[in-house]
Amino acid sequence: MASMSSAHASGRLSARPERVAAPSRAAPGRHALELGRKRDGMVFIPARLDPAQPAPLIVGLHGAGGIASQMLDLLVRSAEAQGMILLVPESRGRTWDVIRGGYGPDVAFIDEALKKVFQMYPVDSTRIAISGFSDGASYALSVGVINGELFDHILAFSPGFMAPTQMEDAPKIFISHGVHDEVLPIGPCSRRIVPALEKAGYDVEYREFDGGHVVPADMVDLAVTRFLG
Repeated sequence: MASMSSAHASGRLSARPERVAAPSRAAPGRHALELGRKRDGMVFIPARLDPAQPAPLIVGLHGAGGIASQMLDLLVRSAEAQGMILLVPESRGRTWDVIRGGYGPDVAFIDEALKKVFQMYPVDSTRIAISGFSDGASYALSVGVINGELFDHILAFSPGFMAPTQMEDAPKIFISHGVHDEVLPIGPCSRRIVPALEKAGYDVEYREFDGGHVVPADMVDLAVTRFLG
């Protein structure tokens, strides 16, 4: 069980990449986090990963009622093509903690998952992104700006809101949203969030598309391309 701290209650993560991580010997493919919980998560290791070189990492957060494999399926094609590690944790409850009342258990779990990944695989500290869809996008935006020292990019697909306790550093942000979204309508959601982020000084790339509450493959490609520069 991950121990919660006052930092976790503020949305803060303490995990950082190991200064000298051992070369990865993990087999390519999907691996359970195995952190001993009914709701767990997965790590994806691409076949083209160079075990001697630090790799980019994306943390992917599912939507309400979701599971890890849904976010992994969304990102795995890009991860394999670009040699990126994926960490896709699952929320402790039906959705992420701040949406259910406040930061804490999910931040602690993500912190524990990150520490495990950082110990097992060499991760490039300058190329770490947090991503999500729907409630996961709202959570990625929130946790991403709180922990801007850790995440240099935030990739948010159809977010509903933001709830940061602080804003640290200046991660670059990608947001996409369908103009016909009936679950999280674009008007009170991304069309409100994006101007607020820009006013706060964030570098935001914003894409609207002709669709509903989905993540088109071309939006994933645009987000990943921006992340990898």
